[in-house]
Amino acid sequence: MGTTRREFLSRSGKMAGALGVASIIPGRSFSIMNSVSPNEKVVIGVIGCKGMGWSNLENFLQYDHVECAALCDVDANVLTDRAADLEAMTGSKARLYEDYREMLDETDIDAVIVGTPDHWHCLQAVHAMEAGKDVYLEKPLAKDTAECEIIEEAARRYNRVVQVGQWQRSDQHWYDAIEFLQSGALGNIRVTKAWAYQGWMNSIPVQPDQAVPDGVNYDMWLGPATQRPFNPNRFHFNFRWYWDYAGGLMTDWGVHLIDIILWGMNVDAPRSVMSTGGKYGYPDDAMQTPDTQQAIYEFDDFSMIWEHAAGIDGGPYGRDHGVAFIGNNGTLVIDRGGWEVLSENGPDSAIIRDVTTTESDGRGLYNHVGNFLECMKSREQPTCDAAVGSNIAIVCNLGNIAYRTGQIVEWDHNKRRITNNEQANDYLRTAYRDPWTLPRV
Repeated sequence: MGTTRREFLSRSGKMAGALGVASIIPGRSFSIMNSVSPNEKVVIGVIGCKGMGWSNLENFLQYDHVECAALCDVDANVLTDRAADLEAMTGSKARLYEDYREMLDETDIDAVIVGTPDHWHCLQAVHAMEAGKDVYLEKPLAKDTAECEIIEEAARRYNRVVQVGQWQRSDQHWYDAIEFLQSGALGNIRVTKAWAYQGWMNSIPVQPDQAVPDGVNYDMWLGPATQRPFNPNRFHFNFRWYWDYAGGLMTDWGVHLIDIILWGMNVDAPRSVMSTGGKYGYPDDAMQTPDTQQAIYEFDDFSMIWEHAAGIDGGPYGRDHGVAFIGNNGTLVIDRGGWEVLSENGPDSAIIRDVTTTESDGRGLYNHVGNFLECMKSREQPTCDAAVGSNIAIVCNLGNIAYRTGQIVEWDHNKRRITNNEQANDYLRTAYRDPWTLPRV
């Protein structure tokens, strides 16, 4: 690196007082859509309507100039229900599709929300960009490193706006916390932590394979993933606990929280990663990904610890999720609710007296959508563009590779290669099932 992280933080601290947060953080306005006329209509289509695809659409529709013209889902039961929900909300009927490619042929659609399982993100995002659509893409950006690189390249080639659904990037209190971090008040940051303790996650009982439910195009749901018999445990929400489709809590929550550490510390990727864990909470259930995992990432002059646990809420600092920056003078702790500073010298120390912490206003997702809509108009890069989403998805995937191989992973980020275990590079690219092929850009 031309500038070390410590030099960056030192310079940032000196600049902050004179120039303000916009000088050290990619500042965004959160009153974002005031300049857009209601007459400048934006037409949206949704691919994958059950979970976050629908939650995202609900936030899009809070903007008066947005309308939803099309819904696509491989489960006709979900599609029918969501079509009725949309009509009740807006009074308008959407066109309905089972095959997203047919929806992308519609010339009146300006942008698509991709809310499908992770293994579909690359194909659908790239095909949407090829069709001239901007893309609001649920996190993580993609399932593996090769797919991340392809989405990045597609966004550049087709000049499309891509916003990844890591909406902390549009919630003001995260910016406020990072401004304080980069002021240098905490001194040298030696350890960082991110965690997700998810007490709501229950054991998933083992179930036998079953007949495909009526109305479900299971072959299309599988898409490029390995052919397997239908099992309800792998379908809809629980897909994220199976390696064929996703990366467990590491990629589900890790991309949100580890992203904050990379952003705050001004780094892209670690030099090495080691990971341990397993199915300690629910050893006999149907989940493949670990319900308990720790990963240690080595950077040039600090370390990062990731940890998650299913079925437990008692995470570090009394928070079930969060990020901590541990410095010589104190610790900054932040989660989706707000942030605080814990001083090494007690509650009366200067760094606590002199900082005003802030709480979330609960509008991060709404702001994130608004930022995307504004960038559709301006053609500027949004707060969490394809490059940001790619970087964090790759870093989280490295944690899973270290876990799955049981070895330390040494990483060359410029070459996007694991340097100490050639076989481990196989995890960087997933084989696609015929007739699907990895997109070429």
